[in-house]
Amino acid sequence: MTWMALKMLGCLALLMFGMKSMSEALQKMAGPQLRHVLGTMTTNRFTGMLTGMFVTASVQSSTATTLMTVSFVNAGLLTLMQAISIILGAHIGTTVTAWIMSLGFSFNIANFVYPAFFVGIILVYLNKKRVLGEFLFGVGFLFLGLTTLKETGFAVVQDPSASASISSFFARFSDPNFFNSLFFLVMGTVLTLCVQSSAAIMAITMILCSTGVLHIDQGIMLVLGENIGTTITANIVALSANTQARRAALAHFTINVIGVIWVVIVLKWFLAAVCGVVGFDLSIHMGEPGYEKNLAKISVVLASFHSAFNVSNTFIQIWFIKYIEKFVCKVIKPKNSEEEEDSRLHFISSGLMGTPELSLLEARKEISLFATRTRKMFNFVPNLLEMKEENDFVKLFARIEKYEGISDNMEIEIAKYLNQVSEGRLSPESKTTIQAMLREISEIESIGDSCYNMARAINRKFRSKEDFTAEQYEHIKHIMGLCDKALEHMIAVLDDSQQVDANRTLNLENEINDYRKLLKEKNVADIENQKYSYQMGVHYMDVVNDCEKLGDYVVNVVEAHTNKKFST
Repeated sequence: MTWMALKMLGCLALLMFGMKSMSEALQKMAGPQLRHVLGTMTTNRFTGMLTGMFVTASVQSSTATTLMTVSFVNAGLLTLMQAISIILGAHIGTTVTAWIMSLGFSFNIANFVYPAFFVGIILVYLNKKRVLGEFLFGVGFLFLGLTTLKETGFAVVQDPSASASISSFFARFSDPNFFNSLFFLVMGTVLTLCVQSSAAIMAITMILCSTGVLHIDQGIMLVLGENIGTTITANIVALSANTQARRAALAHFTINVIGVIWVVIVLKWFLAAVCGVVGFDLSIHMGEPGYEKNLAKISVVLASFHSAFNVSNTFIQIWFIKYIEKFVCKVIKPKNSEEEEDSRLHFISSGLMGTPELSLLEARKEISLFATRTRKMFNFVPNLLEMKEENDFVKLFARIEKYEGISDNMEIEIAKYLNQVSEGRLSPESKTTIQAMLREISEIESIGDSCYNMARAINRKFRSKEDFTAEQYEHIKHIMGLCDKALEHMIAVLDDSQQVDANRTLNLENEINDYRKLLKEKNVADIENQKYSYQMGVHYMDVVNDCEKLGDYVVNVVEAHTNKKFST
């Protein structure tokens, strides 16, 4: 019995390894394209659903799709509503996995396995086809694990002592009451959470049902538990993410729990309908004529139920995405009032306005907000300079990195919006305005790059275990103060409701340039006088030079906005 148990665990491990290898190979083959699709093909809830469905079917992993979606929400690339629609689609895409499992039980696939290994090893040694070879190895291991798991399962059942022990355990829960159903639901959830693979638990469920150890009703409750268990991984990963990402993960869990609740209420009729389509007779019991023939269809019944449940649940809940979004927003409050602002567009996310002029007005507001966020990012840099504790430093540096990603995304999204506006009927003035706006967002994004480069220079200094002198700190704080004034003035210029002198930008830029020139000359002298090491001088001037570049970008933004060329 112990040997049989170990053999089954080994077969299960082989199946999980095959599934993982196949999924990873598929992601390598189509990963960049799928990430692009995931980030762009979500214009409404239906395209989002289709995107989630096809991406999941392509990579054979709903967990991979969900984790990718949560990470995109965390980076501000997807809104919460888009993420929910993708997750709904992923539920349909993941049904393909259950059918692969069913295939292993319905047909003799052992003859396919070894040719797959042979072709796979040849392709692995051909560098250009290596990933395809890894895919074939994954498929081979998957089906080999499935075949041996099935054979071992049947061997266990044929062993009188083992069969009696297993049957007596499950016989305790054979009465179809609420608590027994809840037991199998929780078991499916816990097992899926433990092994981190709903496919593996689906295979075990099919074996238990195919051998007659489990009744179909109990197997169905395990399948429903698997649907809940597979959502917990994303929630664990999202614990360290921002509010929107945690909400997306909670939405995944909520959708599946709601689905399980409604299908349990109508389970008698729902299961009867699925069995009717498959041709499985629920009235035939063990020992009765036709039982063996009926039992052979059990894997198809489970796969069909899994598909019918997920498709039905998706098409029911897709109409309630707004309410799901409201619910998760109510449950998970933002950590602070600023976090929501960090990761999404505010004015242009709902699409074009009635006229190009109104659309440009919304774009103008978004650009002003973009500039404000970039200044906020810059203000993290002086704080980073003062950090002495490792944990505090790492957290703030990670936050600056995150803002750099948001900055890149905002430039892309605003540019995309402006290009959509430009496709309409525009006046010559509006066309000129769009060109100016495109230049503005490009230069603002460059300001974000400068902030990130300063942070990287400070990080290099921090890792070197040396430190700036007190005088260097004073000089950096002074030039950063000038940069902050320049950014403040730039934001005021972008806000057309304020009357400000645009020429002040050039004055601040000249101050920054002059101060940088002074510091450069002094740095050479200080290194010669051995006030600090050459390497520390490099880190110091990296920060100073990026401050000077930031000033240049500020001037470029103001020039683009005012349509005025400043002489430097």
